Order: sequence, then C-alpha cells, then structure tokens
Amino acid sequence: MKVSDALRQRADYIWQKILNHPFVVELYQGTLPIEKFKFYVLQDYNYLVGLTRTLTIIASKSDFDLMRKVLKLAQEEASTELANYERLLEELGLTIEDAVREEPSPTNYAYMNFMNLMAFLGTPYEGLAAIMPCFWSYMEIARYHERLLETNENSLYVNWAKVYLSKEYVELVEDLKGLLDKASEIEFHKLESVFERASKYEYMFWDMAYKMERWPV
Repeated sequence: MKVSDALRQRADYIWQKILNHPFVVELYQGTLPIEKFKFYVLQDYNYLVGLTRTLTIIASKSDFDLMRKVLKLAQEEASTELANYERLLEELGLTIEDAVREEPSPTNYAYMNFMNLMAFLGTPYEGLAAIMPCFWSYMEIARYHERLLETNENSLYVNWAKVYLSKEYVELVEDLKGLLDKASEIEFHKLESVFERASKYEYMFWDMAYKMERWPV
C-alpha cells in the first residue's frame, strides 16, 4: 500500500466525521446560512496565507527536485488561489481589507501554528503530511456530496464546490500524494501522527466555521 493511502486509511474515522459535518452537508445542499459561509471565507483566506508560508518552509528544507515542486505549489497558492478568493470575497460583498483585518479564530490560529511547527521542526515529508489532509479532503468532500449539487439552488455554493471536482484540482491532489509517497518506510511512523492530527484540525476548522468561533476574551 502506498504511504498516502495508508495514512488516509488510518485517519478514516476522522474523515467520515468531516464528510458528514453539518457545515459541509448544508453547504452542498445549499441551505447553509450565508453568514456562516462569509465567516468561513474570511477565516480560510487567512489560513491560505498561513499555508503558503508553510509551503515555503518545506521547500527550504527539501532537495532540489522536491523544492522546485513545492515552490511551484506555493506560487500557485499565492497567485491563482488567493486571486480566486479575492473574486469570491467580492461576490460576498466583502473586500481583501476585510479578510486582512479578520482575526484568525483560536482553532485557525492553532492549525496554522501546527503546520508551521511541523515544517520547521520536522522533515519535508512531515511538513507535507501536515498540509495533505486539507487538499485531499476537499476533493473527497466534493466527490462524496457531488449529487447534492444537482438540487443545490445556491449558485455561489455550487460554483465554489465544483472547483474541487475539476481536473486541475484532482491533478494537484494526485501530485501531492505522489510526493508524499516517496517517504521512506522508516519515516512512515512519524507521518502517521502528523497526518492524523492534521485531519483532526480539518474537522475542527469546519466545526469552527459552523459555530462562527471567536476568541472568548
């Protein structure tokens, strides 16, 4: 079994909860309150900035081939993905300034710190294991709930979701899985706990967005 598949199998109990989280289900049904989606988008924009930083840290510790591939992904995140989010913010009546001013929630802040910590202190493959559940689970969510989009009357939600069904996004996920699969068997045991914890943070991110989590003080 490939490294990525073994990691995914181990974390399946978490991923099943992700797939069936109320935020995810209501988003694909089209019934999610728009204020919850706006909150999610503002938080996710900040997460993507943090993710881009994590990718650059991973690249700085990698051999040339891995560095080149990770930097390419970081460049895409910093340009294409964030540019797409700027358009999405506009559709929601928000601005880039709103996103910049938005304070990351406790969960979001902890998740970004976790990714950076794994990239700083771990191997490049531990860094990849920390970011992999984010990319991969979005593709699985889209596939799992694809049929709900057929009756979803919220075009904004439908267009957002279809990005994760696109050929380009699937290829991105497969490329990342391929990079992770190059990790050695010796390193696999380190990756298990990282991938599992990152998967927990993914679940917590959806839960944070659904509850519109704020700092208590």
